[in-house]
Amino acid sequence: MTETDAIAKAETPATLESLVADLAALGVAPGQVVLTHSSLSALGWVVGGAQTVIAALQRAVGELGTLVLPAYSTGNSEPSHWREPPVQEAWWQIIRDHMPPFDRKLTPTRQMGAIAELFRTLPDVRRSDHPQTSFCAWGRYAHAITADHRLNSSFGEDSPLARVYDLDGRVLLLGVGHDRNSSLHYAEHKAEWPGKANLRTGAAVMMEHGRQWVQYENLRYDSGDFPEIGWDFVQSGQVKTAQVACAKCQLMNQRALVDFAADWISARRRK
Repeated sequence: MTETDAIAKAETPATLESLVADLAALGVAPGQVVLTHSSLSALGWVVGGAQTVIAALQRAVGELGTLVLPAYSTGNSEPSHWREPPVQEAWWQIIRDHMPPFDRKLTPTRQMGAIAELFRTLPDVRRSDHPQTSFCAWGRYAHAITADHRLNSSFGEDSPLARVYDLDGRVLLLGVGHDRNSSLHYAEHKAEWPGKANLRTGAAVMMEHGRQWVQYENLRYDSGDFPEIGWDFVQSGQVKTAQVACAKCQLMNQRALVDFAADWISARRRK
């Protein structure tokens, strides 16, 4: 969506005050741990753009709350697995040899949107140390959530998603759908299905003796059924929905979502 489209979509510009009020009406409250997946363009035209949205989220959870956003840098990954878009095999080793190593401060997000990209640069935000699927957090539990993110646990028990689960956090879908809901990947770790398997992958990281391309195994994730899982969870009555600016948004308890999705996947996923 272009800025012209965003202006045409909105009856009036969204402001810091209007966003805070909309988030409160949705159920975002002081002291909560809120994992947010977001689309700036879905909100319409916001005075101050991503900066204002982040300020509104911070004000909504307050000084005792915690705000968490994904900061994925998926370009730093095994090139033979790339599909959107793929690259020719002759490029694979060149990419492995020359990909810059992950740097928590420097490495940009990829295809995460303006809100997540700006959030990672803020001075009081901490970022987990995973080269592909890092998360950033601000607030009371920022350190606890982002610490010890294991390489072979992108979305598993040693990831920020599990720490949000432990802290009884919320998931906020700010103008996006369940296809963007990373907590469903954590549910995959808890679920069992016939085709569950690991995938060998790699990334460029800084080690004691310098940059290295490190190979490791992770769960083979599959988000193809996430919209269906999300729809069924909505139908269970455990999701609050409301308008934030121009976007239809959803707020839910992450633990309830993950437990529901793990049972759903175990019962219904066949491959």
